[in-house]
Amino acid sequence: MDKIYLENCRFYGYHGAFSEEQILGQIFRVDCILSVDLTVASQTDKLEDTVHYGQVFDHIRTHVETKRYALIERLAGVICDDLLDTFPKITKITLKITKENPPINGHYDAVGVELERERHE
Repeated sequence: MDKIYLENCRFYGYHGAFSEEQILGQIFRVDCILSVDLTVASQTDKLEDTVHYGQVFDHIRTHVETKRYALIERLAGVICDDLLDTFPKITKITLKITKENPPINGHYDAVGVELERERHE
């Protein structure tokens, strides 16, 4: 299956189980792989024959920057559901959300979750 990538998208949000995350907020990094049949778009060169990744980016930004969830698992699930509902050409989504600076005492590069969701007809 063909794929569209949105990599290392960065947004500021207020998601987390700890109160300081909900008050101070932090940067969330989102990586998204969309499985889409790009056969027609590769022949026609028309935007309506693909998935407009600018619109996908805006949907992700809206969820990260305007909603609040205790768990990034929930945030990722809501984003996946929204993208599948909004963009019928998407057959599968792999979405990764990463927090680089959660309030965890220790040494690490980042923490995150990755979800895969498929369209079920």
